[in-house]
Amino acid sequence: MAVVHGTFRQLASGPCRTHSAGMNSVHRLLLRLVFVLLVVPCVAVAGEVTVFAAASTKTALDDVAEAWTAQTGHRAVIAYAGSSALARQIDHGAPADVFISANADWMDVLERAGLLRGGTRQDLLGNRLVLIAHGQAAEVEVGPELDLAGLLGEERLAMALVEAVPAGIYGKAALEALGLWASVAGQVAQTDNVRAALALVATGEAPLGVVYATDAVADSRVSVIGIFPEDSHPAIVYPVAAVSGGDNPLTMDFLTFLRSDAARHAFAAQGFITLRE
Repeated sequence: MAVVHGTFRQLASGPCRTHSAGMNSVHRLLLRLVFVLLVVPCVAVAGEVTVFAAASTKTALDDVAEAWTAQTGHRAVIAYAGSSALARQIDHGAPADVFISANADWMDVLERAGLLRGGTRQDLLGNRLVLIAHGQAAEVEVGPELDLAGLLGEERLAMALVEAVPAGIYGKAALEALGLWASVAGQVAQTDNVRAALALVATGEAPLGVVYATDAVADSRVSVIGIFPEDSHPAIVYPVAAVSGGDNPLTMDFLTFLRSDAARHAFAAQGFITLRE
């Protein structure tokens, strides 16, 4: 019994401490293992979808993307620019999963080139064209009798590129239809996208600009002084489609979410007209 007791005392005083330290190491290893098993699968499940979107959708689409992330854990990586620039990038192989254009023409270009996934194209949003001013200004009636040149004086009229960017194309078409284009064509300050035109007016570099109604909502430094008649330009429609060639499983999930109540609310809050399928 003495030997047993002595051995027990030795185990308790020496080897047991070593065993305890070893157990702590095992516990730490097990904890790390549990962490890996629990966390790594979550990281693996989360993914990204790459969206090329017209610059005029930025404020609303940022909110939509945030809501999608909150609901799914996935992330939408969004590149904003003029629809023409984005379409050309896709045509040259840029890795986009989803394209949202500010008019049908640039979506048509990609569709004819076979760069859209069949059956995914749909009209998502509508918009209005407005005349904006820096700060607060008196409202005017936008029509054939408007003295737009007189309002400008020697200053510039901010517009997106009138031969390439949808907002600029719509704007020029409207001004031509109303008989106003010839009197102001030489004073138009053209920008790469409609948000850049908005910025010129917001900062006071241009007193007036032609943008979408949704752009005016996005910046408190400008005011809407007139709305263009709907029949003065082609209908403003934003089509959306999946880009062909990719195998991202999140693409269709994101397209479906764009039609959700949460997305519709975010678009409507920024002044977009949500279109039914």
